[in-house]
Amino acid sequence: MVSSNPSTSAATPARKSFFGHPRMLANLFSVELWERFSFYGMQGILLYYMYYSVTDGGLGIDIAVATSLVGAYGGGVYLSTIVGAWLADRVLGSERVLFYSAAIVVLGHISLAVLPGAVGLAAGLILIALGSGGVKANATSLVGTLYSQKDERRDAGFSIFYMGINLGALVGPLLTGLLQVRLGFHYGFGLAAIGMAIGLIQYGMTRKYLPEAAHEVTNPLPRSKYGVMGGIVAAALVIVSLAVAFGLLKAENLAVVMAAVAIIASIAYFVIILRSPKVGPLERRRVYSFMPLFIASAAFWALFQQQFTVVALYADTSLDRRIFGWEMPPSWVQSINPIFIIIFAAVFAAVWTKLGDRQPSSPLKFALGLAVMGLAFLAFIPFSGGGANSTPLLAIVGILLLFTFAELFISPIGLSVATKLAPEIFRTQMVALFFLSVSLGTTLAGWLAQFYDPETEVSYFLFSGITAIVIGVALAAGTPAIKKMMGGVR
Repeated sequence: MVSSNPSTSAATPARKSFFGHPRMLANLFSVELWERFSFYGMQGILLYYMYYSVTDGGLGIDIAVATSLVGAYGGGVYLSTIVGAWLADRVLGSERVLFYSAAIVVLGHISLAVLPGAVGLAAGLILIALGSGGVKANATSLVGTLYSQKDERRDAGFSIFYMGINLGALVGPLLTGLLQVRLGFHYGFGLAAIGMAIGLIQYGMTRKYLPEAAHEVTNPLPRSKYGVMGGIVAAALVIVSLAVAFGLLKAENLAVVMAAVAIIASIAYFVIILRSPKVGPLERRRVYSFMPLFIASAAFWALFQQQFTVVALYADTSLDRRIFGWEMPPSWVQSINPIFIIIFAAVFAAVWTKLGDRQPSSPLKFALGLAVMGLAFLAFIPFSGGGANSTPLLAIVGILLLFTFAELFISPIGLSVATKLAPEIFRTQMVALFFLSVSLGTTLAGWLAQFYDPETEVSYFLFSGITAIVIGVALAAGTPAIKKMMGGVR
């Protein structure tokens, strides 16, 4: 059944609340917590699994190739949100796509845990990338169904949801990293599989309580076109297989290919939405207003996602990780940012709620986030060139605090503004467009890591930091024009 007004059910007040928000926010909060536990728990040890020597339990992959693969994999996760969003809007609806995607993620983590070598790595990462894309786009879209478009609690609700994400992101690397050090990489991957399985079971037990809008297929694909779409999928698989077989697609160039695919997909998505006869003039202007935010988001994530490439390498080589004579696993550095998110997400949510319609507009929040991200990279410079284990742990804590502030200005706000600017029939697919900006940025984070060298790290951090600040200033200058195109959306 297709509702003529999907926001109606979202506007209906719930009898019970979760910190003043719809009760189902708690269920989605918990599901995403476990999904992020598995995702970040696995990713916290992934780079080390790739480049550690075989005698240390790793695969012995060249560091430059390993960082590129991590970026390409991360980009693939967000790129696959296209598939998850399209299936939700055209075939199955968000809540069913979320369920099936979570099951695929479980299979991916099991593959990493039990299959040896490159086979397990390839199977695991492909399955997790495909499944995680469906989970991310549709979990976010389902949060959007809990609120009417003009509900002032909307940004705060996404910030609370984002805090749940980071509870999982905090605990995941701590436990998988500890198991990796004590028992081996495959035990860490196995724990990630258990976490995802818990999230899948919990969602299966609560999905029936979602509002009616969560079950809708907003723009159903005619049955007559099912065969055509199946043919397109089969053709895509054949092309990828041939590219691998003839050496056109390989580990060394995967990040560049993924970045190109993300750019092409983004352009195609904008064209499809803007040319749709079902999109009105006001909706079309709002889509145009999203374009500079898309570019700013990609630039932000190209730096932020270096937590899993450059910062991970830095933690393994340059950081003094000794605490009272005990050396903590390098993957534990990945849990610093989530700790700060848990502390400050509620603070930011409270501030936005308190300010109401006096809070900064979304474009200005993006500009502030980019500027702070630039400052975070500049903060590496005083500690650069010191050699192995020379950077104090407190220094990386301070730098990742800046990462956190930058993230809170952009990530939850980006998720929220994507749902607010979305044309009615492209609700989930606009969320996918935001994730495409993350895909592009994440892939670039892996590609940029090849230019990082401890011998020249000052110039690397200086260029990255100044570039982010310049983009942030440019976006702030363009904010008045962007706000006009947003047509009343903040």
